[in-house]
Amino acid sequence: MWVLILSEMLVFSAFFILFAWQRAQEPALFNASQQLLDPVAGGLNTMVLLTSGLGAALAVQAIAAGNSRRCRQWLTLTMVLGLVFCVIKIIEYADKLGAGLTPETNTFFSYYYLLTAFHLAHVVFGLGLLALATWHNSRENVETVTAFWHMVDLIWVMLYPLLYLLR
Repeated sequence: MWVLILSEMLVFSAFFILFAWQRAQEPALFNASQQLLDPVAGGLNTMVLLTSGLGAALAVQAIAAGNSRRCRQWLTLTMVLGLVFCVIKIIEYADKLGAGLTPETNTFFSYYYLLTAFHLAHVVFGLGLLALATWHNSRENVETVTAFWHMVDLIWVMLYPLLYLLR
């Protein structure tokens, strides 16, 4: 799992570097396009995902204490919050696409959709892993899966300001 996590961090880091380089080439376009995003939706998703990370940490604590029932409850909360993240992101995509903002609109929106959809795919994969850890509730499984989930959190914590806030 650590090899997967580190490799995914490298892939996202490469995307972040390319984004920063492209932003330096077209600052006016990136700033104008960024104004079309909803930082409140992104902020809400940040709070949802960070809270899910807390649930994941509490699941690890519960399984370490030998309380698999409580662990399953925390993992279930983590999955529910992960699904809420997905719903908010899909609503945001629908809003942007409805406004005619597609990946072909400009370079900023190409990166926006690439980065957020790639992250969303990791959220969905993480939800599957969380479901497996809920079903096969061992300490090793829970610790391994929640490490991946925390990587997903960390990536979003870097994506949110990069896409929505930094000018």
